[in-house]
Amino acid sequence: MAVNYMTPEGYKKLVEELNELERVQRPAISKQIGEARDKGDLSENAEYDAAKEAQGMLEMRISNLKEIVNSARMIDQSKISTKDVQILTRVKIRNTKTLQEMSYMIVSESEANLKEGKLSITTPIAKGLLGKKIGDKVKVTVPSGEMEFEVIEISL
Repeated sequence: MAVNYMTPEGYKKLVEELNELERVQRPAISKQIGEARDKGDLSENAEYDAAKEAQGMLEMRISNLKEIVNSARMIDQSKISTKDVQILTRVKIRNTKTLQEMSYMIVSESEANLKEGKLSITTPIAKGLLGKKIGDKVKVTVPSGEMEFEVIEISL
């Protein structure tokens, strides 16, 4: 089982989602299945099929969340160094070809959210940046080809 390093806030969010799924959504889907079953012939009951499919997807999400929560390790943000790029650091990079600057916080996969500038540690760009220092250049292979970035700032 892989270890998931995350912030206390990210962990809390996952636990809240898990509780919502188990305490609210699971009983609601069970109720839908019961109501659909009461309508008779299950072989041609689209409501029953849809509810069973939703239940399967819900149970899969619950199982996935439990695995992440059980393997979670909180990171003490006071012990994070800004000497090099690591998980939970914010890194400002410049595309050496287009000179476009971007800023990302490197986070666990479960906390990733590009709209918030949170880049998963499992992405090619984050993997390439890990361990780099200010001024370092890194070539990263992404789906659209190879890109080169320069690390211009590392912060918390």
